[in-house]
Amino acid sequence: MGIKASLSKPLAAFVVRGINKWKKNAVAAQERTLAKLIEKAKHTAFGRDHDFASIHKHADFRVRVPIRDYEQLRPYIDRVVNGERDVTWPGKPLYFAKTSGTTSGVKYIPISKESMPEHIKAARNALLTYINETGKADFVNGKMIFLQGSPEMTEKHGISVGRLSGIVAHHVPGYLQRNRLPSYQTNCIEDWEEKVDAIVKETLHEDMTLISGIPPWVQMYFDRLTAVSGGKPIKDIFPNFSLFVYGGVNFEPYRAKIEASIGRRVDSIETYPASEGFIAYQDSQTEKGLLLLADAGIFYEFIPAANYYDENPPRLSLADVELDVNYALILNTSAGLWGYSIGDTVKFVSKDPYRIVVTGRIKHFISAFGEHVIGEEVEQALLSVAAEEQVGITEFTVAPQVNPPAGELPYHEWFVEFSVPPANPEAFAKKVDEALQKKNIYYFDLIDGRILRPLVMRSLAKDAFVGYMKQEGKLGGQNKVPRLSNDRKIADALSGWML
Repeated sequence: MGIKASLSKPLAAFVVRGINKWKKNAVAAQERTLAKLIEKAKHTAFGRDHDFASIHKHADFRVRVPIRDYEQLRPYIDRVVNGERDVTWPGKPLYFAKTSGTTSGVKYIPISKESMPEHIKAARNALLTYINETGKADFVNGKMIFLQGSPEMTEKHGISVGRLSGIVAHHVPGYLQRNRLPSYQTNCIEDWEEKVDAIVKETLHEDMTLISGIPPWVQMYFDRLTAVSGGKPIKDIFPNFSLFVYGGVNFEPYRAKIEASIGRRVDSIETYPASEGFIAYQDSQTEKGLLLLADAGIFYEFIPAANYYDENPPRLSLADVELDVNYALILNTSAGLWGYSIGDTVKFVSKDPYRIVVTGRIKHFISAFGEHVIGEEVEQALLSVAAEEQVGITEFTVAPQVNPPAGELPYHEWFVEFSVPPANPEAFAKKVDEALQKKNIYYFDLIDGRILRPLVMRSLAKDAFVGYMKQEGKLGGQNKVPRLSNDRKIADALSGWML
């Protein structure tokens, strides 16, 4: 065991002791967080506009601060982007994380001097928690790769602007810099395919022990490695590769193919970082869910997803949540986001400690006929049948077909890229449909009442989704394929790749 691995174990034990203190008292940690946030921001323009001086508890906060998405909060954020100080948080942000929104175009998410360290601490603690639980620390002596966006920055009124992953790259601790790949020059390559090829060249003969990234883009990296090495599995290219860190999408649809590419199972850590804040990470290899970071400068609120579009939906604090209820996640942060609907939905799988799973996007559902099918349901229906039938899934998306040919009933249309196709596609589609009916009673009623016909599944050519994302200018980085749509935009674009 190298010196870094040896030193990491006592550090991990020390850090975990601190985590356990707030983990056991997460509700109290959240109450302290809200009080600190309100006190810090009460003299900002937002704080004055919303009478922060009179807020003493969550009930007061709910009355004074409405729920807003980016577009609704934009009048304040635009003032920050234009260089104004003390708008939603004291002073100016350190950075703007630049993201692309489906309705708001480019979004500029502020990152403050208070919130930036929380991103770094959470990423570090995810690894230290793993070391403390498993005793496995040898990976810190090898090379680590983080498949991420370019670290190059632009500037707006003296504030650096970049992708979150690129911003974080500037804050990697010094003790990890020597282990970290790819090089700065390679990381700055904007074209994703060119970048992956350059990363392959840089890492092919290195002792890679930790690999991190969004699963579909990690799969592309693995495919290129295997191709240039004459068909070798990743375990033979990187014999000491032992830890996969991922986030951004549910890993399960990609697990089988990634593990087949590796040639063996490796430990993995799921993380839930967002430009708005680092929300949760997997703190156990044996327990389900991600530990909600209740002491990291974010006060969370939860709206039952079923009530999200009500005129006055309930806004719950951590003290009021229930297990197995789908909630829209609302953030209040130390970067000056208030009542901010991030767009994600989560479900609690534990309250001791508070652990969540990400179930989808509040706007990514299908309810063209009142069925309100969500991402978690389609993923579980497809993957359960795929596992039973030994079918491999590369990627998929689902859209409604509300205008079928005359005389036909409407249906859900599934576009699936298989790595191992089903022996009987029609029987496979029928099983998936039956699995979805069991998970969603409204969908069952529509099928049973002959309002909808069972789903129609389209098989797509190899690399169809890579081609689609490239066509959209969203190949690589933090970009993800939406699993569900209420319109036909993605479906129509994918029709050219149907087999």
